[in-house]
Amino acid sequence: QAAEMTKLFENTFRSVNIALVNELSMLCERMGLDVWEIVSAAATKPFGFMPFLPGPGVGGHCIPVDPYFLSWKAKEFDFHTNFIYLAAQINENMPYYVVRRTISAIYGNGIDPKQATVLILGVAYKKDTNDWRYSPALKIIELLEKEGLNVLYHDPYVAEINIDNKVYKSSLLTEGILNRVACLLIVTDHTDLDYEWIVGNSKIVVDCRNATKDILDKFKNIIRI
Repeated sequence: QAAEMTKLFENTFRSVNIALVNELSMLCERMGLDVWEIVSAAATKPFGFMPFLPGPGVGGHCIPVDPYFLSWKAKEFDFHTNFIYLAAQINENMPYYVVRRTISAIYGNGIDPKQATVLILGVAYKKDTNDWRYSPALKIIELLEKEGLNVLYHDPYVAEINIDNKVYKSSLLTEGILNRVACLLIVTDHTDLDYEWIVGNSKIVVDCRNATKDILDKFKNIIRI
């Protein structure tokens, strides 16, 4: 039992801290601040701080599930894990925030989102893997299509995905497709991608993972969230 609780605690620890930095990210947008700069500066403290990074949501078979299981189990003991449950909700709401920012970016470039195609870069929940279980990309694709946008994706590790019995296949990443789509949305920051070439051939890039941090000074079409 202690071993099981240890695993639940470890995953919940990450869930809570990811939720904290995700909420900070949304606040920084409101305040006109760069959350990536702030997290990086805080991480220079040599003790008492462990950096967690904002993102489009959580995925995998542990973090999206374990906090809810722990909250459910706690009720058997008349205990309500409000803090844990709230953190899980914040992470679950991040795809909605990403979609709002993406649509806003498309509008800002003078394009009607309902006439637009978005290319999702990366659908695996973690970079350099082929695991797309509970990936936030799935919810993002679903929400974008509900808003009337056309959605494609490219992932060098995931050949196809299935969302509500609809099959999506990974598109080739070519100069032509990058020029054609209204927006490139970086959801998973695979390391074997040439981000300078990708951004250079894209109209707008919405970066959820700070994948473009080394080329920000070269391009004006990047929006980091």
